[in-house]
Amino acid sequence: MGRKRATERRDEVKTGTAKAPVFAYRPLPGVADEMVDNTGAVRPVWQNFLSALTRMTEEGLTERFARADRYLRDAGVFYRAYGTAGVSERNWPISHIPVLIDEREWQALSEGLQQRADLLESVIADIYGDSRLVSEGLLPPALIAANPEFLRPLVGIKPASGHYLHFLAFEVGRGPDGNWWVLADRAQAPSGAGFALETRVATTRAFSDIYAETKVHRLASFFGAFRDALLGGKRGAEGRVAVLTPGPANETYYEHAYIARYLGFMLLEGEDITVVNDQLMVRTVAGLRPISVLWRRLDASYADPLELNQRSHIGTPGLVEALRAQTVTIVNALGSGILETRALLAFMPTICRHLRSEELKLPSIATWWCGQKSEREHVAANIEKMVIGPAYSCMPFFDDNGQSVLGSTLRSTTRDSIADWLATEGNKLVGQEVVTLSTTPAWVNGKLTPRPMSLRVFAARTENGWQIMPGGFARIGSGDDVAAIAMQAGGSAADVWIVSDKPVEAHTLLPAEETFTRNMPGSLPSRAADNLFWLGRYIERAEGALRILRAWHGRFAEAADPNQPLLADVSAYLAAIDIDTKQAVPENLLRNIDSAVYSASNIRDRFSPDGWLALNDLAKTARRFKEGVKPGDDASHAMTILLRKLAGFAGLVHENMYRFTGWRFLSLGRYIERGLHMTRLLGHMSGPDAPDGALDMLLEIGDSVMTHRRRYNVNTARLTVTDLLALDPLNPRSILFQMNEIHREVEQLPNAYVNGQMSPFFREAMRLHSGLAVMTPEAMTVEVYQQLARELERLSDLLARTYLG
Repeated sequence: MGRKRATERRDEVKTGTAKAPVFAYRPLPGVADEMVDNTGAVRPVWQNFLSALTRMTEEGLTERFARADRYLRDAGVFYRAYGTAGVSERNWPISHIPVLIDEREWQALSEGLQQRADLLESVIADIYGDSRLVSEGLLPPALIAANPEFLRPLVGIKPASGHYLHFLAFEVGRGPDGNWWVLADRAQAPSGAGFALETRVATTRAFSDIYAETKVHRLASFFGAFRDALLGGKRGAEGRVAVLTPGPANETYYEHAYIARYLGFMLLEGEDITVVNDQLMVRTVAGLRPISVLWRRLDASYADPLELNQRSHIGTPGLVEALRAQTVTIVNALGSGILETRALLAFMPTICRHLRSEELKLPSIATWWCGQKSEREHVAANIEKMVIGPAYSCMPFFDDNGQSVLGSTLRSTTRDSIADWLATEGNKLVGQEVVTLSTTPAWVNGKLTPRPMSLRVFAARTENGWQIMPGGFARIGSGDDVAAIAMQAGGSAADVWIVSDKPVEAHTLLPAEETFTRNMPGSLPSRAADNLFWLGRYIERAEGALRILRAWHGRFAEAADPNQPLLADVSAYLAAIDIDTKQAVPENLLRNIDSAVYSASNIRDRFSPDGWLALNDLAKTARRFKEGVKPGDDASHAMTILLRKLAGFAGLVHENMYRFTGWRFLSLGRYIERGLHMTRLLGHMSGPDAPDGALDMLLEIGDSVMTHRRRYNVNTARLTVTDLLALDPLNPRSILFQMNEIHREVEQLPNAYVNGQMSPFFREAMRLHSGLAVMTPEAMTVEVYQQLARELERLSDLLARTYLG
């Protein structure tokens, strides 16, 4: 009987006759729902998906959701939340149930957004051009002149590409009547496209079987068309396309790095760029190289401290002058943030009729600017149906308690006082109709539950006009409150599936076989090279400390006496480099590992997800060992575990990292640091005054005990240890081996030869290598080691002056 009922239930779902969807789903009364229509029937586009859900157990769904969460965690997808407790990194908050929309409905929505994108282009062209909208009375002068997003230095500057706007986002919501409304336009530096991609991947991990059999439009074609459009803006073979980020501290930095890596563009910060002869140039290890197209992801006012915000430390002086010279295309044009002004929504219908002789296909949410008498009176008369907020802001309305500022909360305020407030502050305020958003299913406490939803939809200018991403992502509220949709207020993100009744074409960003190009090795920005170099140094520094500490704690476990001569001597050596053997996991070791993570975080666009995951795992494990690990055998075992994890990271980098210029800087950092480590150790522990057991400990630290036994038929002696750890070209731990590798890598760097001669850096590396290669074990004295350490440090400084400045 149960099996029969289950079959009947699936049939009800497929035919849309089920009045009460599975999992006791009940739409909210008086609110449109994405899955269920107003008769209680499942919408056709949802029926296959819901039918599949009926065949799953709650445990099975939990396992599917765990796969999605694991993907996002392993990929390191995060955003930054800002609150009273400070800034914190949070995992991307996915809502696992996708939102399904029929292709035909999406087509109508897309046409409305394409019209709106063209309209916004016309508006901004007028604002920074002839300003006829103001002169003809279609826009109040105060909305422009008093707007902090109106950048006067940009007035009259025509974009090199002929367009101000290239990439837009729209906040879209469905009202109770089932129609879509534009809640906000995003033109400043729209975020979320990269997160939409990652949300799609995570959701397909959870529902791979359903996704495969559902005709869902793919996202790759959208990004491919936009990438081709940006590449089409390059000026000559030397021109470059880059993504400009405010840096790792930005809340959406992960997305900046992801998009740059996904599209194959350089990820730059303001300090990476300079302006020379009105041309935007990137500082690379091979010198200055031109940039043709810059997709900026920072607010426009911070882009040029010379002409815009003088307090900006993340911009590039002279950028506006390069725009005047039309030598670079900025995506989107500086000053486009003015289009996000909330009060502008009130004037869009009239502007559309004036400029395009047609009505808006997709209306904005009802908005009244309180700088006008009749609108002010309307807002005051209907205050309980309004949301009140700043006219120039594009951010959600929040009061001091983080709640929506609704007119209904002002019931204790008299009508006269509200009218006075609006009359006094009207130019700075707008009233908007309270939004009752449609709901969509979310998995809450083991069942499908309706939650308010808005869509973030993206538009890209391509060679064929505006193209709308077939999906985007949906913001899902954490409760019934519309304000809770915001990520910072606890909302989550769901994938959006645009479902066709016909097979959809699969796309890829891989180029056609006959159209590929290779970037030149010198394309590596100097800042990226700097971070790669120091990543190598910090990793090797941490490994060196781990090997010494493991050897120390192993002997301490046997002697149980830190004052034993060898232990005391090594403790003194470690103290000189700020490592305290009284701490089982010294703070200095943790700082080196954290510094490696920080360096890697600055080059996320050049770092593999596997390498990032391994490095973070190493850091978390080291922090965990900080508490509870005791000196002696326990600490020695902990050091072994950390060494294995570090070796795993190093192996991933060695096996998977492309042998490009970046690899050479990472390798040089490791070779210089390992050479310094071994030079200093040998200088301290191989002298005539070294305590008993020092040579054996040196071999252990240098991971060369077995090699020594095979190569030398004698017990450890100063000359044999020196020969093996200092001068053996085949021992990957020896100083000479590091110098051989440094010589080989330096020779491959850009500008290693200048006008047919060695560069000063190459010449110094060659001199150090040659000098060490002719040394004998007998000649390696304490003074020689000390001099060699100083010269290696100078070599590092010379590298920085040559390539990293």
